[in-house]
Amino acid sequence: MITVKNAESHLKVKIGVDTGDIKKVWETFKDFCKEPVEGEEDTEILVESGVYDFTGEELFHLDFVRQFTVYEENEYSHMEQLHCECLFKPIDEVKNFELLEWSMDYDHIDDFFHHIENLQEFKMSLTLKPLKTEIYQEEV
Repeated sequence: MITVKNAESHLKVKIGVDTGDIKKVWETFKDFCKEPVEGEEDTEILVESGVYDFTGEELFHLDFVRQFTVYEENEYSHMEQLHCECLFKPIDEVKNFELLEWSMDYDHIDDFFHHIENLQEFKMSLTLKPLKTEIYQEEV
């Protein structure tokens, strides 16, 4: 069973070392989002993108996020986000693509995925080769 504590390592194993194939990363992330995680009441998925200079260099960020609400002894403790973040050169075709979409705004997770996959800029971003893909989990 996947737990919040082992979710990051589980996703890294599923994606493997071929993080340059964004279509594969996305499909693997989607499959991972449908796997149950111990203690998770609702699956909360976020897809966000935009050009940011968090690293000191302007890069296009395409970030797939699964958010976990953590409870200890049935009391809310904190939230954690597992990121699968792809970084690209900010080429003209995607540099103005800003996205902040939560799965909770849709009746079913497949409706959410369908919406994301039909965005023209998202389709374009899946054809790009990332400079780097990072998988990491953090408390928020």
